[in-house]
Amino acid sequence: MKDHSQLAAGKIRVLIVDDHAMVRQGLSMFLELHAEDAAGQELPIQVVGEATNGREAVESARRAQPDIVLLDLVMPEMDGIQATPLILEASPQSKVIILSSFGEEDHVLPAIQAGAHGYLLKDISPRALVQAIRDAQRGQAPLHPGAAQKLMAAVARKDKSPASSSGDGEEELTSREREILGLLAEGLGNAEIAARLIISTRTVKTHVSSILGKLHLQDRTQAAIYALKHGMGAPED
Repeated sequence: MKDHSQLAAGKIRVLIVDDHAMVRQGLSMFLELHAEDAAGQELPIQVVGEATNGREAVESARRAQPDIVLLDLVMPEMDGIQATPLILEASPQSKVIILSSFGEEDHVLPAIQAGAHGYLLKDISPRALVQAIRDAQRGQAPLHPGAAQKLMAAVARKDKSPASSSGDGEEELTSREREILGLLAEGLGNAEIAARLIISTRTVKTHVSSILGKLHLQDRTQAAIYALKHGMGAPED
């Protein structure tokens, strides 16, 4: 377990949890190298600590109160799924992002049910990881597209809530909103949707807000579930 120096305000505080020293060191070095945003438009990222298993992660989170916890799933003593709710109890404002080698449904769904805010695979590019951390800090839920499809398919099969099954408001969606709703079901983030449709990220955010309002949904996850249930985005098998 390793604690770093106390941070100044105005930074995204990150705790790294992995039982492999090389992974922790690599992530820490990369995030430190890319801590400052060259354009000055994003909050810098700073690592506040490292932990080698879930038990250490809970104690580190209690002390450091990080904004983001990058958490491996498979670790000795206490795994990531067991640790996630305890980390959130110890540091309620933290957002847990699972960073795992496993993208199967039986890993993704329990992690999200345990309280994880996002789920990424370790093959993610360094730049994409930095963007995912910043997106999570802004409240977005970073999900690897493959993991997102498995999650949405699983939840769509099980979820029976009125909000996710109702068709109320669907007729009010514009063709562009329907298109974006289908891309949400594919697990794409705002930047990826913007690139796909050749529109600005701000425009995507406006459309997503409109979709949620018209369908009386609370968040992107419910919107993606809605899309899957209404045939607007088919998950891969």
